[in-house]
Amino acid sequence: MPRFECQVCDARFDVPQAALDKYPGWQPKYCRDHSPNKKAGKSSAAKRSASSARASGGAKREEHLTRAQVLAKYQDGPSSGVFTDGSSIPNPGPGGWGMVWVDDGRIVAERHGHESDTTNNRMELTALIEAYRTLEVDAETPVYTDSRLCVDTITKWAPGWERKGWKRKGQPLKNLDLVRQLLALYRAHPACPLEWIAAHSGYRWNEYADSLATAWLRGELDETGE
Repeated sequence: MPRFECQVCDARFDVPQAALDKYPGWQPKYCRDHSPNKKAGKSSAAKRSASSARASGGAKREEHLTRAQVLAKYQDGPSSGVFTDGSSIPNPGPGGWGMVWVDDGRIVAERHGHESDTTNNRMELTALIEAYRTLEVDAETPVYTDSRLCVDTITKWAPGWERKGWKRKGQPLKNLDLVRQLLALYRAHPACPLEWIAAHSGYRWNEYADSLATAWLRGELDETGE
């Protein structure tokens, strides 16, 4: 069966010869996960989901709450783990990152930071780097992010880029300095899996991490994040 290489993630995928014969001259460029048709379907589903959430009063937008307001408003979601978030406003532009380590609802540590010129993705990656730096190598706790891109980058794509000398066919690798740091830290913490969590869904500690990441907008917290 003919094999091709995805131009997004470099994964190799097979296409039946019968499908190629049906469309003469077709050169598949994307794996199933990155098919434009699949993305379009997800977009429609996401729009329906967002509409449903709004109808039911779900939290689906930036609220820019303080930490105290988050704790007073939200109770749901995991009560243990390291929760991270990052953003820039606008993107690119000034931004911030935040992380909070919680054990059974008790805050073990929290950090935050701010940069004057950055991007959403760099802040998300930075938050994760700081999260893993905070954990001991023998820690056993999940690390949460609401960035699917970060999860897929570290758990799926980066190892392949590394094997190829940190190169990707067709497109340059963005934020490579941060990706390499995070991959090394992720590997150094084998009992701390990187997991995705839905953004702005009312999960207490994810909302708290968001509050830390946007603290710079409200002039809150000191430079150390303590």
